[in-house]
Amino acid sequence: MSESSLLGKTRALCKELCETEWNANITGVIIAVLSILLMVWWRPWGAVGAIRNWGDWILYGISFGHMDTPKSALISSGSVIGIGFVGGAFLSACLGGQFAFRFPPYREVVKGILAGILMGVGSALAGGCNVGGMYNALGNLAANGFSMWLGIVIGVLLGLWLLYKEMEYITWGSSGAWTVQIPRVLQTLLGLGALAALIWGAYQYSGYDGDGNVDYIASLSGILLLAAGIGYSMHRGRWCMIQGFREPHMTGDCTLAKSVALSIFILAIGGAVVKFAVPISNEGMPVLAPVNYVRGTFGWIGVAGGFLFGLGGMLAGGCGSGTLWRVGEGQIKLWIVVPFFGIANSLMSTWFKGMEFEVGGAKLHNLMAQAKMGLLDADVEEIQDAIDAADTITVTGIEKAGYLGKYIYMPDVMGYGWTLGLIALSMALWYIIVTWNEDSNKLIVPM
Repeated sequence: MSESSLLGKTRALCKELCETEWNANITGVIIAVLSILLMVWWRPWGAVGAIRNWGDWILYGISFGHMDTPKSALISSGSVIGIGFVGGAFLSACLGGQFAFRFPPYREVVKGILAGILMGVGSALAGGCNVGGMYNALGNLAANGFSMWLGIVIGVLLGLWLLYKEMEYITWGSSGAWTVQIPRVLQTLLGLGALAALIWGAYQYSGYDGDGNVDYIASLSGILLLAAGIGYSMHRGRWCMIQGFREPHMTGDCTLAKSVALSIFILAIGGAVVKFAVPISNEGMPVLAPVNYVRGTFGWIGVAGGFLFGLGGMLAGGCGSGTLWRVGEGQIKLWIVVPFFGIANSLMSTWFKGMEFEVGGAKLHNLMAQAKMGLLDADVEEIQDAIDAADTITVTGIEKAGYLGKYIYMPDVMGYGWTLGLIALSMALWYIIVTWNEDSNKLIVPM
């Protein structure tokens, strides 16, 4: 069959869409666009919301039901994002002939457990994983994204140094790896089954008319499909943010780092558009509430969280999103990472949210941002009255009380123009540094 024939062109398109590794920059643009569409549809996306919900269910099972019942994994919007994401990655892996059960060496199993714990704790401290705490935080114009970005860089550098030491000094546990290959025809059938399941699931959500919040559940249809599109795209492009932080300092390759920087900037433009209150549109209300993905982790605790997460990501071999798409292609090490990640984050988040504080004195001024965003039971006027009367305000939750850092929605401080300028400058500076390093190798971590 000639390649110039209609059938030949169709096969070439299928190969490009389903088998060929996508260009990193194109992948980054697609992910940014799909992320913006998710923001317009309902909410930004993240990986840790799904993983925490699954961790909640694991802990519930371990306690034999002696804990509060978690939100259903099929109803929690975070979990549905995770299910769609993994489903999209599984679809990509099967259609591309890349799905297999890959069992790691014994040492990698231990590293996977440690990685999950570090990533769970780090994401709790930073207010999210690499997606919610960094990528989507910056895309949603939140200052805490910069804190996690800095912490991830430091954590990845230490993790890379430890990787070299492991290669040099540790020989235990290097055996035990094996792979179960799946016949290509069966992979194709599984892929088509996954596609059918995603479409069926979206149809079931959209047509839901049973008990509960019907509008909420019906809206999960778009969440499922858009998340599947992101998972599919990330897998096809082998797009992993941790790799974007690691490779410039390991091999000098800056391909993914440049792609991540470009994707963040495009997402930030989209974030500004959907969060800006256009007077003539939507009755002067923003499409997405500015409070979305603004977390009270701007500061050194956010940096520490990013550091632990970056270190864990190096041990895992993937970030939060990279972990999930590798789960979708059958990497058992990442199947091990996910439950420990979920349990650690669930425990930390529950502990943090249950803490109660009597906030008084100068610290009351730090509650103003939370009050303006509607995150506290007390409003701005009540906090001002407490300041004037030298009284205290009871706050439940360590983050809301201001002990993990500050809530800063950058447009409130410097306006939308300067905020986009700052993000553009930061991403351009990162782009310039990694491309300079690709030529000079000045920032390579020596073995």
